[in-house]
Amino acid sequence: MRGNQLTLENKHTLDAMSDDEFQMALLEGVSRTFALTIPQLPGSLCKAVANAYLLCRIVDTIEDEVSLSAEQKKYFCHAFIGIVKGGGNSEVFVRELVSLLSENTLPAEHVLIHVVPRVIGITHQFDKEQIAALSVCVETMAEGMPIFQAENLQNGLPTLPDMDRYCYYVAGCVGEMLTRLFCHYSPEIAEHRGEMLALAVSFGQGLQMTNILKDIWDDAERDVCWLPQDIFSEVGYDLGKLNSKTNDANFRTGLERLISIAHTHLHNALKFTQLIPAHETGIRNFCLWALGMAVLTLKKIKQNLGFTRSDEVKITRNSVKSTIFATKLLGRSNSLLDLLFTMASKGLHDPAWTYSPSISLHR
Repeated sequence: MRGNQLTLENKHTLDAMSDDEFQMALLEGVSRTFALTIPQLPGSLCKAVANAYLLCRIVDTIEDEVSLSAEQKKYFCHAFIGIVKGGGNSEVFVRELVSLLSENTLPAEHVLIHVVPRVIGITHQFDKEQIAALSVCVETMAEGMPIFQAENLQNGLPTLPDMDRYCYYVAGCVGEMLTRLFCHYSPEIAEHRGEMLALAVSFGQGLQMTNILKDIWDDAERDVCWLPQDIFSEVGYDLGKLNSKTNDANFRTGLERLISIAHTHLHNALKFTQLIPAHETGIRNFCLWALGMAVLTLKKIKQNLGFTRSDEVKITRNSVKSTIFATKLLGRSNSLLDLLFTMASKGLHDPAWTYSPSISLHR
């Protein structure tokens, strides 16, 4: 079943699938990228991470649903936290939520909400440490994201630290969860737990900032802006004037600064990956593919600062294949990965901008 064919009309085909097939079918429907990267992980870890991503996507679906008020989103997020922790009451949750989903929600996300009971059933097959890692992540995300949903986002976030905080709630906490799952899987990885937890927040922020920059104009069409006002004010641009026809040198200067900051975070992502033992090629590939695609996306943005649509800076399938090939070839060597990152990210870092990520503020 291809992801774009996952609809309520053919949802019944999921019932006959094994848990692993079921989760991968859902992943293909809601994220082709993660459907590509998660299967690189070792079997037991793959199942837990796939489930974790689906749980996070359920929270995203609630937060993105335009028909829900801020209070309703808060209600459903709180209810879902309890379901993930305890495993019960999912049928009531589904009945209440599905009746409120609009056509703006993707068909695959409609299916995902309908099958929440089975997703939660898989969650509670894991051991206590794994369930705890997933529960903490979902709770952090579900409690943090509504804070920003209640704000007026048309003119951007007030400051870069506000953007850091937003990125933590939507991505940094996911990095922490993955680290805990990796450490649970491997005592050898767990030897670097503290350092990896700190770098994981920065890893998540680098990926999220890349998505924010890529989706500037898609978000603007919804009167949403996740860019920090202070960065642009410093270079003489008012984000309140932002629209798809923006053609302003100061705005492009602000973009360059954010690209440089995102590059700093992605460099921390490389350090994170290099702490994973070289023989754990599946886990390394999972990290490196995401990192490589983010670097290439930033490169396209930097080379086309005047872009007006996200598809103008979307990397090609050949770029994805090149990322996979290069990381498979070089991924066991930290020194070669350093060289590859330096070459691939050339021009992204601006030494005129000094930035030190607050990568351990949130734990």
